Amino acid sequence: METVSQNVIVITAAAIVSLLVLFGLNRVWPWDKRGNYNDLIGSQLSILGTTYAVILGFMLFAVWNAYREADLNVDLEANAVVDIYHLAQGLPEPQRAQLQNLARSYVDVVLNRDWPQMGAGEEPKQSSEINAEMWKTVTSAQPKSMAEQTTQDHALAELSTLSQGRFTRVFQSTMRLPNVLWCVLLVGGALTIVSACMFGSQNRRLQALQVISLALLVSLSLVAIADIHRPFRGLIHVRDSAFQRARQSMQDY
Repeated sequence: METVSQNVIVITAAAIVSLLVLFGLNRVWPWDKRGNYNDLIGSQLSILGTTYAVILGFMLFAVWNAYREADLNVDLEANAVVDIYHLAQGLPEPQRAQLQNLARSYVDVVLNRDWPQMGAGEEPKQSSEINAEMWKTVTSAQPKSMAEQTTQDHALAELSTLSQGRFTRVFQSTMRLPNVLWCVLLVGGALTIVSACMFGSQNRRLQALQVISLALLVSLSLVAIADIHRPFRGLIHVRDSAFQRARQSMQDY
């Protein structure tokens, strides 16, 4: 989902459709005739509801865990580029100035190009070119002392972390739940709500309230999954605050 209004529309539509299903079922199959099958319907709903609850809970956990991993990876990538910027101080010229300029350019490109592109579902490429230039710069340095050699080794290690972080970020930006899993979630939710509507209850208002409550819970869970399952897109997405802090750190240094 892209906006709060879209979430509200989906949740409201789910509640309205569930009520329409209940009212339509009452016309086709009156509640007093369904009451004789309440035991069978209840056992079926118990099994169906439990199975669906497990699936729903697992999917919520999975997408939230993927979101947190993406957020952590962004922090690691931003920290790596800051470390490279500081380590450049220990390299000989001209690699020192080149590497620091490239580190600043990398952060600027990630903020101004990568994030909008990932938000639009596109694969960012310009930061990859800068990353390649950083590798060339570090490997072309000719250390003249043990201190410079040690700095180059640390810079190469941080570059490896940066490259891995960028690769992981790009991969995570293209991740999404397979259609078959969405099919399981949507069909399971629909079957669970329809089973709740099949109960034969004399108190129609109470049953309508129960059906609406179940529809709201199911739709809220599905909307939450839809909001989180793409870590860099939609209403809830990984922010670029780590790279904002990296830019500020370079400016303050």
